[in-house]
Amino acid sequence: MSSRDRLPFLDRSDPDAWKALNSLAMTVSATAEAAGLDRQTLELMNVRISQLNGCSFCLDLHTRKAQEAGATSQRIAQLPAWRESTLFDVVECAVLEIAEVTTSLPDVEVRRARLRSAHDTLGDEAFTAVEWAAVTMNAYNRVSILSEHPVRRRGEP
Repeated sequence: MSSRDRLPFLDRSDPDAWKALNSLAMTVSATAEAAGLDRQTLELMNVRISQLNGCSFCLDLHTRKAQEAGATSQRIAQLPAWRESTLFDVVECAVLEIAEVTTSLPDVEVRRARLRSAHDTLGDEAFTAVEWAAVTMNAYNRVSILSEHPVRRRGEP
């Protein structure tokens, strides 16, 4: 694609809006940490949301971050089938449930039931922290998808 055919990168076209989104992400991250959520769980959530949205840039970034936080390639590969997998604990399953509901927004009865179950596992503080984290990750996915951020090859000649 030539530079003439390319639409502007959304994050570069309005730096103040981009800074505001990054500020939101830092606040949400601190809130999640204060609620006792570990980085690996949140990065697995970010990967799952990016899978559902088809965001290649964020998939690349958050797969690396999940691995840096201690997630194995096996657990990352199991994310699309997390409900059938035995590799995720009850908290991780609740977080992944919130991730999927927040991303797909099923009808209200289904949404309420699935979120109620996650809330019962996590409690108020962690539940709302995860909801905010999922909302924020979905926003990042949309910025990257709309900007068509490229994924650069790593470790190859």
